[in-house]
Formats: sequence, C-alpha cells, structure tokens
Amino acid sequence: MKKIIALGILLTSTLAFSQIRVKKDIELAPQIGTATSNYYGDAKLNNDPISSVNIGVNADYFFNSRWSLRSGLFVQTMGSKYSDGYFTYTETLKYVTIPLNANWHFGSTRKWYLNFGPSFGFLTSAEANGVDIKDKAESFQLGLNVGIGYKIEVSKDFSIFIDYQGMSGMTEIAKESNVAIKNQYSSFNVGGVFKL
Repeated sequence: MKKIIALGILLTSTLAFSQIRVKKDIELAPQIGTATSNYYGDAKLNNDPISSVNIGVNADYFFNSRWSLRSGLFVQTMGSKYSDGYFTYTETLKYVTIPLNANWHFGSTRKWYLNFGPSFGFLTSAEANGVDIKDKAESFQLGLNVGIGYKIEVSKDFSIFIDYQGMSGMTEIAKESNVAIKNQYSSFNVGGVFKL
C-alpha cells in the first residue's frame, strides 16, 4: 500500500510541474475572442462601445520559469458609435497589432500569467457609416497593454488558455481634431498553447 501511495505522489507531482517552462522554451498560442472598444479623450464623449471578434496568435520566449517575452500578431477592430435615438454614427478602425510584452508566470505550477507592455498598431482600414475615412486617421497607434490569464494543462506540450487583455491607446486616432481622442480596447479570449 505504501508503494502505491508513493507512486501516486510521484506521478501527481510530476504532472503538476510538467508544464513549467525553462530558459529558451517557446510557446505558440493561436486564439479567438470577443472584444469591445470605445474612444476616450480630453473631453467627455457621449458615445457607446462597439463589439467585434479578436483573432491572432501569441508567441512566448522564456528567459526562465517565471518570465517570458510575449509578442504576436492580431487583427483587431476598434472604434465607437453615437446614437441620439434618430441617427446612429459608427466609426470602425481595423488594425494589425503587434504586442511586445513582458509576461510573468506565477503560481506554484506557473499556470497563471500577467503580461504588460507596449503594442504597435498599423491601420488597415477606417470607415464611418460605410464611408472610407482612412486618410483622416493616423496610420500608426501606440498602445499600452495589460492582461491576465490561466492555462489548463491537457498534456506536457499542449494547454488551453483563457484570458483577458486590455489596451489603452497612447496616440491620437485623428490626424486633425479639436480634442484628443484615443482607442480603448478589451477582449476575452480562448486558445491553445503549443510548446515548440
């Protein structure tokens, strides 16, 4: 009986720590999620958020079991809408975004993570009620990201994750405007984590 208990403890401890990464490990994580975005600025804006789908892929390069550098490529839709009950005005801006974040893995099995850092967005299209306004919008967006997530281990080399990511734009949206208006973006995501 003692041997069975000892074997059970050994297997449990091995599985519990099997996904702790070490220096030079790489993880690739495709994801999909639901996102909301809105504008914020110097003046009080009487507008509402828009919803969209967030798709992309993250890659983590590990420096040790607790820290990794996270980057990736995302297709993100941002913007805002205004409605007075009779008229609705919606602006939709689409970006290809590249984050460059520090990612801290915590908890005894390092399944929790907290990432933070800048993101670089490149405008691909901009519309207002279906009219192209790309020439009136800045082509580059600098953002500040923060996110938290949890990995559910399936095997030694594969996990499923759920996370929340938020971004506040640091640069203005419009090339010319009387008020400073910036993007605010948040998403809830699910995806797979593959150890390469």
